[in-house]
Amino acid sequence: MTRKNYFFTSESVSEGHPDKVCDRISDAVLDAFLAEDPESRVACETFATTDRVVIGGEVRGPESVVLHVEDIARECVRDIGYEQDGFHWETVDIQNYLHEQSPEIAIGVDASDTKDEGAGDQGIMFGYAVNETPELMPAPIHYAHAILKKLAEVRKNGSEPKLGPDAKSQLTLRYEDGLPVEVASIVLSTQHLDGSMSSGDVRDLVEPYIRSELPADWLTDKTVWHVNPTGKFVIGGPDGDAGLTGRKIIVDTYGGAAPHGGGAFSGKDPTKVDRSAAYAARYLAKNVVAAGLAERCVIQLSYAIGVAEPLSIYADTYGTGTVSEAEIEAAIPQIMNLTPRGIRQHLSLNRPIYQRTAAYGHFGRQPDADGGFSWEQTDLVEALKKAV
Repeated sequence: MTRKNYFFTSESVSEGHPDKVCDRISDAVLDAFLAEDPESRVACETFATTDRVVIGGEVRGPESVVLHVEDIARECVRDIGYEQDGFHWETVDIQNYLHEQSPEIAIGVDASDTKDEGAGDQGIMFGYAVNETPELMPAPIHYAHAILKKLAEVRKNGSEPKLGPDAKSQLTLRYEDGLPVEVASIVLSTQHLDGSMSSGDVRDLVEPYIRSELPADWLTDKTVWHVNPTGKFVIGGPDGDAGLTGRKIIVDTYGGAAPHGGGAFSGKDPTKVDRSAAYAARYLAKNVVAAGLAERCVIQLSYAIGVAEPLSIYADTYGTGTVSEAEIEAAIPQIMNLTPRGIRQHLSLNRPIYQRTAAYGHFGRQPDADGGFSWEQTDLVEALKKAV
């Protein structure tokens, strides 16, 4: 039986976290390729450390984009806000090692006269939704993201110039009867540009913004606060700690509240089911919950490299379903084509919409007019109801 009373914790990291700097660059390179050629193939990885960014991976697309990768990366670092000794957008050394996609991978993935486009790799992907927030996301990760997005907003609009780009948040929520009711603890570590600031000074600065993002009645006298608990945090970003694409997959998804497949998202074009099928699984799970078929739902999809159709579809509603999991599993292929091509077409994924996903989560965001976050739509509700 699902537990009703418990504590659960999730963390988030800001766009200036070293790993997120790398995710941003990888997705910016991907967007540049898709803007020039929507059928580009991209697998871009980024590594960042003191005064250096290294970009590598396999691509198939316009050569003109490859020639401008350094400018793309530099603009990402500038927009994030790094102008510090040890990591400055104007002076950081950027090395580009992107090369042509392996022809053996291309043969397995590309469509031909005798077969449809196959999955770019084997793997398992999960999507999750729960009705504890309007966005149908787990509350701990949703609010951990919201706090850092707010701090980034006031940093970048000039309201709080003492804040630096690098930050982490962590929320522990107390659940009662299956719903979040109280913040048990808050952890916030944020880079600050004024080295004379104490932990208390930083708390005084950030606390109003934290409170603005949380339900007021969740903060009580019992809530434990840890703001910059180790003291000074002046040296941030890749100068303080190396970064790498794809190391924050739990931050990117559901904060540990649901399973995660084996693959990261950033830097991968949508033929790669690590990304596109994870988006499709979230889309399906969200629509199941939005349709009232369950209060909580996880969907798993599995694929083999070069094979178009998913090998399996699995649903779990944790005992909250109004219909059986078997009925949901049977309905899913009736309402959506889950081949790599079918997913890309249904969600319009061959667009330059990925750089915006690199920080503050790939899920629980509002769909954009240009097709960004299309997997957050709930336009399958009626089709699902009819299918079951």
